[in-house]
Amino acid sequence: MDQAILKVDNLTKVFSRKGKPDFTAVDHISFTMHPGECVGLIGESGSGKTTVVNMITRLLDPTEGSIILGGEDITRFSGRELRKVYARMQMVFQTPTDSFDPRCTLGDGIGESLRNNGWSRKETKDEVTRLLEMCGLSADFASRYPHQVSGGQCQRAAIARALAIKPRLLICDEATSSLDVTIQKEIIALLNKLRWEKGSDLSILFICHDIALVQQFCNRVLVLYKGKIVEQGEPDEVIRNPQDPYTRHLIDSIL
Repeated sequence: MDQAILKVDNLTKVFSRKGKPDFTAVDHISFTMHPGECVGLIGESGSGKTTVVNMITRLLDPTEGSIILGGEDITRFSGRELRKVYARMQMVFQTPTDSFDPRCTLGDGIGESLRNNGWSRKETKDEVTRLLEMCGLSADFASRYPHQVSGGQCQRAAIARALAIKPRLLICDEATSSLDVTIQKEIIALLNKLRWEKGSDLSILFICHDIALVQQFCNRVLVLYKGKIVEQGEPDEVIRNPQDPYTRHLIDSIL
C-alpha cells in the first residue's frame, strides 16, 4: 500500500486549569489515512474533534504523541517549517465568510497563495478562474466580496482557495454544518467529484457530528467520545452493527 498521507500516533492533549484538575481533551488516539482515502471523524460537541484538528494543523501543541504527514514528523514544527506543511495540508472551515478577509474579493483570497509562490498576475487570474469553475462557480465570482454571495457559494470559493496549492490532505472542519440541507448535499457532491477527479492525490479528513452525512461520503469513520476513539470501521458496517453504546446513541439520534 502507498505510504500513509497522515499517521496520528498516541495523540494526547491535556489542558491545565488553574485551581481545577487537569482536563484531558484528547486521550491517546491513533489512526492512519492513506492516499485518496476519505475518513470521517464524528462526535458531538465537546468530544475533542476540534482539539484533534488543531493539533494536526499545528495550531496546538500535543501533550503526547506524534503527527506524521506524508512520512515527515511535523509534531514540533513551527514558523517557517509550518509554511511548507501548509502547502500539503489545507482546511475548509465551518463558517466560510469568517475565513475570507471581508475587505478583499474572493478572487484575491483564492489567489493569495499563488501570488505568494511567485505566480504572475495573469497566471493567478487564469488559475483562479479555473478553480472557481472546477468548484461550480463562474469566473465573475472572483470580483465579488464574501458578503455579496450566499453561504454555499462562499463555501465553494473556500474549497477553491484550499485547493489552489494542490494539497495532498484537505481537512473539512464541520464544513457543511452551517448550511441548509439542500446546500449541504451540493457541497458533498462537489467534494465527491473532486475526490474522484484527483484520485490518490487528495485525501479528506471530514470532521462532522452527523453520522448519516459521513455514511454518504466517507470510506471509514472514527467515532470520538470524551477524547477517545470508541469505534471505527466502514460507515455502513458501523451503522448496521454499532459496538459501542455511544455510537448507538449517535445512530438513534438520526433515526
